[in-house]
Amino acid sequence: MKTNFQAIVVGAGPAGASAALIMARAGLDVALVERGTFPGEKNMFGGVLHRIPALEEVFPDFWERAPLERHIIKKGVTFVTEGSSFSTVIEAGSFDRPPFNGYTIFRPRFDAWLAGEAVKAGATLIARSTVDDVVTRNGGVVGVSVLDRGVLNAPVVIAADGVLSFTAMKAGLRRQTFDPAQMAVGVKALLDLPKGVIDERFGLVRNQGFANEFVGCTSGVRGGAFLYTNYDSLSVGLVFHLASLRTSSKTPYDLLNAFLEQPQVAKMVRGGRLQEYSAHLIPEGGYDMIPELVGSGILVAGDAAALCNATGVHLEGINLAVRSGVLAGQAVIAAHQSGDFSRQGLATYRRLMEESHVLKDLRKCRLAPHMLHNDRIYNDYPELVCGLMEDIYRIDGGPKETLTQLFLKRARKKIGVKNLVADAFSAWRAL
Repeated sequence: MKTNFQAIVVGAGPAGASAALIMARAGLDVALVERGTFPGEKNMFGGVLHRIPALEEVFPDFWERAPLERHIIKKGVTFVTEGSSFSTVIEAGSFDRPPFNGYTIFRPRFDAWLAGEAVKAGATLIARSTVDDVVTRNGGVVGVSVLDRGVLNAPVVIAADGVLSFTAMKAGLRRQTFDPAQMAVGVKALLDLPKGVIDERFGLVRNQGFANEFVGCTSGVRGGAFLYTNYDSLSVGLVFHLASLRTSSKTPYDLLNAFLEQPQVAKMVRGGRLQEYSAHLIPEGGYDMIPELVGSGILVAGDAAALCNATGVHLEGINLAVRSGVLAGQAVIAAHQSGDFSRQGLATYRRLMEESHVLKDLRKCRLAPHMLHNDRIYNDYPELVCGLMEDIYRIDGGPKETLTQLFLKRARKKIGVKNLVADAFSAWRAL
């Protein structure tokens, strides 16, 4: 087996495959190392892929070539209590024409396709291979050790091996342990449902899609829920703050079942047949969780770099991972041109990231993860919203109150004026 390359990418997810694709297209000899039998095998993600201009630059007809499910034209948020719910939905005509604003996808298909494009460009895919250490010389990374395969050599390595990145840890770029307050766990059920039923139930035609988030449905655990329409199935799940889940003594499986049985949700998933159940860790610490991105002979991208923007309003991850992979690939190309793979020689990556929307957005929303530790968001505010809407539309023969009177009455009783002002200020600062 060949052991010498001009660059090694660890992890064939969106970040790693994008980096390998960019470098291979530039003529570099790239190894793309993946522990699964094929890229995406170990990822059961079924969710939303937001628009990625970086891939549209590589594939001008991206939405026609990539294995996408539906393009999202409707986005909704539902506040849920035990006895009622209130939903807001936006359906934008501009989302119904290319380049589309977002898509539902299956990661096993999407990852395999993107890695396949990297291989077509000249990258070498080395599957069923687990990296168990980095190889260093004179303080810099010069390769990786692969379990049962030996050493692969290259002047630069890109660590794109997920949120628990063993490669970045071995290189000393991230801590060995994580703060549970900065992590979340997502659980998902994939439910088979005929396309015609999905179209009729959610008011869709052709390949249009619907994405809906839920607040107030996690039984006191900090978190939220989602429902996404695929071509002929639904992805339904919950995302919990890991620290809150751990102290709740509740299991993700039981909470997911309870969510699916809630009357507001049961109507949406009626007739669906369970095809798959899965769970995965999500980096939710935002900007403050990002490790060192650059070392001598090594760069960190994607989830390995904690590039996830989960503010409650924005839920982005794959698009940030792809952009970071593209920029990492460009930095390696520049390093080969200069012949400098030191920390200073690879610092182009950090500069490109700082100039991109990735770090700009994460820095802008730096306080959002702290705001989301407020338990009132998941309990009191959904009850406030649903109760207020009930008050507005209730006809009881009495005199009408103004919206301000109704709101203040509910807010004083449920939240308290002091807490309301503090939470409004916190949200303003964070978002």
